[in-house]
Amino acid sequence: MIKVSETAKKKVVELMADDGYNAATDYVRVGVKSGGCSGLSYDLKFDKEQQDDDKVFEDNGVKIIIDKKSFLYLIGTTLEYSGGLNGTGFVFNNPNANRTCGCGESFSL
Repeated sequence: MIKVSETAKKKVVELMADDGYNAATDYVRVGVKSGGCSGLSYDLKFDKEQQDDDKVFEDNGVKIIIDKKSFLYLIGTTLEYSGGLNGTGFVFNNPNANRTCGCGESFSL
């Protein structure tokens, strides 16, 4: 399961509305892909449909879909949003990551 912090929820709802999505019915698609300086990187986008092999979760009023492959890398992750001096954006607090890069956008197991 993926958890969503309160600050991430507020930003997701805002960005979904800006992009023509409805946070009550549409999804946040979270995934993992090859790349980044640590080997794997996070992928986050909005989606209106789920696929047959997607896992579906809801936390803090946010509907999340994850493909089966990415799910194994993301179990227990918390999605947060940071607006601090080090940059603005979504942050994945992933307990499965052994190493992360300095920007926090990639990881390895």
